[in-house]
Amino acid sequence: MATEDTCCTIVPYFNIHNGQLDAFKSMCDEFVRLTATESKCLYYGFSFSGDQAHCREGYEDAEGLLAHLENVGALLSEALKIADLARLEVHGPEEELAKLRKPLAELNPQYFVLEYGFRR
Repeated sequence: MATEDTCCTIVPYFNIHNGQLDAFKSMCDEFVRLTATESKCLYYGFSFSGDQAHCREGYEDAEGLLAHLENVGALLSEALKIADLARLEVHGPEEELAKLRKPLAELNPQYFVLEYGFRR
């Protein structure tokens, strides 16, 4: 059975530069504070493995994901001065991914098309 879910997730992994872990983590507080104001954000948080960080985040739809990137754009630019984007995935149904392909082209993500499943 195909899914009717419109949820989009963006899955970034960051390699934090040597000696910058504390600075990156302090930026995470600000990312969370900014994102908490977004009505279409379903979940958001950072997890760490040594000097690698992952931002776990999901949005109701493509518009919510794009609104988030606009909201945190300046802070993300600052974070990318002390960390490299190691990998970026975007997951969602094709109808929603189609809305993201052009705006996210510069980030060169790998897209995963959601075809089966459900969300409660």
